[in-house]
Formats: sequence, C-alpha cells, structure tokens
Amino acid sequence: MTIKGPSRKQVIIPMNSDNIMRFMKKSNLYVSNLNRALRNIKSNVLVNFIHLDLLDITIITYKIASTYDLQVIKNYVKSVNCIDTTSIEVPCFLQSKSYLKIIGILYYQENSLNPITLKVVEDIVKQNQIFDNIVLMSKLCVIKVFPRLDMAIVWLDIWDIQSSSKTKGLINQYFYVMNYITTIREINMNLGVLQCKNCWKWSYVTFSYKI
Repeated sequence: MTIKGPSRKQVIIPMNSDNIMRFMKKSNLYVSNLNRALRNIKSNVLVNFIHLDLLDITIITYKIASTYDLQVIKNYVKSVNCIDTTSIEVPCFLQSKSYLKIIGILYYQENSLNPITLKVVEDIVKQNQIFDNIVLMSKLCVIKVFPRLDMAIVWLDIWDIQSSSKTKGLINQYFYVMNYITTIREINMNLGVLQCKNCWKWSYVTFSYKI
C-alpha cells in the first residue's frame, strides 16, 4: 500500500538523532550558506527553511530542486563540522511511503538457538543489490511468524516517488539467505507490530503478558 507523501519541494536528508539536534542549532546559518552555494551554480532553487523530523532533516525549497541541486546540498551538508558526516545518507525527494515485508528468513540462525538479530538482517539488506538506492522510513522490524514455525518476517518501510517505481521493482523479488529463498511482498500500512515474546500472540508486548 502506498500513500501520498511529502511535496517535491522538500529535500530529505536521513541522519541520526544526534546529528539532527546539532544541525538544527545553526539551521538559520545553514539556510543562508546553502542559498549562497546554490547561487554560485546559478540555480533557480533557494532554500526557504529547514525542518526536523524523527529520522531526518527536511530542507524546504521554493522550487523543485534538480539532481544537480541535490548534489550541491549534499556536498554542503557533508562539509558541516559539528555533525558526524560519515553517517549522513544521500539527499532525496520523498513523495510517498510504501510498506513491504521479506518472508522466508530463518528466525533462528543456522546451527544456533539464538534468534536472528537486527544487525544480521540489516547486513543482508545492505549487501543485496536490489536494495541499492532504497531509503528506509524507519528501522527494519524483525518478528517471528508463529510459535512453532522457525521463520521470521522482516517489515520494510521505504520512501518512494509518487509513481511507486521503487516499490514495484521490489515486489515479488527474491534472493537467497544461506540456503533459503526469501521473497518481498507488499503489505498494508504497518503501524508498529506488537507481539508478545512469551506466547507469540499479536497486539500486545511481553511486559503486558498475563499468565
């Protein structure tokens, strides 16, 4: 399911919360500096203001930026001294949100009683070329399918353009994890899946479990 998202006059730069707070302390200065950098390349695009969100900063422009403008914005943000620039992702236009799931991943790691970790899943996604240029809306979510079935579901919420071309390119794609085939499916909006780790039932978490 894909829903309408932000305007193309918004440039999104994903970054961690520490970077966001440091960056926003001098946001007015950065607006002026960004506009100076854009004028230097004779761009018609100027920055109006910078807005913060939970997982990114949003640069609001008066006109729709080009890919060249995006590169200028990226280069400037990467030059800011007060933030950790190594963790900054590529600026992008965000117009819609899409909700996907990866099925077919073993919940327990091979020859182990330990459940699969978020770090392992993130590495699997990063190493697979089909996820190149995909920007996550939030962290991946890993859950067990059923108590007696040692398989996991990975919830994958991504940003997409209005045509949903990135989502369409991922749906029904499959890839190997160890000796198992995993598949990507489209799902309805994931508002945060709650699952008890004691009984593995949905809609509530372990701390609210009643025996």
